[in-house]
Amino acid sequence: GAQIIDLMMLVIDVTKGMQTQSAECLVIGQIACQKMVVVLNKIDLLPEGKRQSAIEKMTKKMQKTLENTKFCGCPIVAVAAKPGGPEAPESENPLGVSELIEVLKSQAYLPSRDPSGHFLMAVDHCFSIKGQGTVMTGTILSGSVSLGDNVEIPALKVTKKVKSMQMFHTPVTYAMQGDRVGICVTQFDPKLLERGLICTPESLHTIHAAIISLKKIQYFRGALQTKAKFHITVGHETVMGRVMFFSPAPADFSEEIQENVFDFEKDYLYQEEYLSKDSNSSEENKENDQAGEVQLPRQQWALLEFEKPVTCPKLCLVIGSKLDTDIHANTCRLAFHGVLLQGMEDKNYVETFLPKLKVYKLKHKEGQVERVMDDYSVIGRSLFKKETNIQIFVGLKVKLSTGEDGIIDGGFGQSGKFKIRIP
Repeated sequence: GAQIIDLMMLVIDVTKGMQTQSAECLVIGQIACQKMVVVLNKIDLLPEGKRQSAIEKMTKKMQKTLENTKFCGCPIVAVAAKPGGPEAPESENPLGVSELIEVLKSQAYLPSRDPSGHFLMAVDHCFSIKGQGTVMTGTILSGSVSLGDNVEIPALKVTKKVKSMQMFHTPVTYAMQGDRVGICVTQFDPKLLERGLICTPESLHTIHAAIISLKKIQYFRGALQTKAKFHITVGHETVMGRVMFFSPAPADFSEEIQENVFDFEKDYLYQEEYLSKDSNSSEENKENDQAGEVQLPRQQWALLEFEKPVTCPKLCLVIGSKLDTDIHANTCRLAFHGVLLQGMEDKNYVETFLPKLKVYKLKHKEGQVERVMDDYSVIGRSLFKKETNIQIFVGLKVKLSTGEDGIIDGGFGQSGKFKIRIP
């Protein structure tokens, strides 16, 4: 739902400040929204004599919280939407609401919309009207729709014709990206669809796994570990999924980011966890790096394997969370976000699709130097079995205990011995 928000209003209890759910809303806003207004609510609960100073103090605290976000400098408005609480008489006038309305009007803008591409709509309500049919209401995420068009409910594999449409109680014949619309179809039970997606027929696909590019959410305290399970929010669904993280080969760490494509021709390095400055893998790299600097890739990816299939568009937003964490633990439950680059529709994707994904693991093997041949080469042993095809290791680097670096030059004899060239 956050993907359809053009202007975000973050409501904060002025007596409590930023709480876990408020912080998570801010994180989602940073991912999916461009503009925000902060509302400090319940100012009627502050003692009148200290009210203004308390509001100013909380305003400064919020400004400090937002200074390193895209919402730095956004408007902050203090209100009491219902002075005295729900039991107070209706004669009590709201405080600051008129000022809030003016701020919202000043922040309103006309977003850029594009009617091209496949029709996709997020449905948040579905109900029947006697004698008319079933109405699906929601917001159009992409494309456009007209009277008489066929639309698909992909979760049910059902296609229906648009009988009529309304926008804010007004009949219309056309709607496009960003419009809030009710679409009426016939012979469809509204109980089958409470929330979900409708689209141009066959434009969405149901997938069992996906490759995503991702970034860790900086406020998430835990490590992102391969084989861990997360709540994956994608399309209009949240399902459990297992993750495997991988990165470019170390030589390609500094390559330019490719935002909306995935290259199956490249080799990728398996990671036990997402690499960040404070991850265990990065600490190991730091210890091995004489300069003591952590080298991190500019882009990282994950393979997501869903516990049940999901229906979603390509290049959609993906959010990974630990929603089973105690909400009162004062810790961010949102772990990572990214873009879905490649979905896997075949339920046998492990056999049919994953072999295309070239992810390798680094292995450490030790052998011995048997003898020195000349100033630039030595013979090694005990690194390979005699039946090993040494040719596949030719060109790989080795390090001698005396400090020299070498390169495997080829086999030597038939017993698994090999030749090392020292440049």
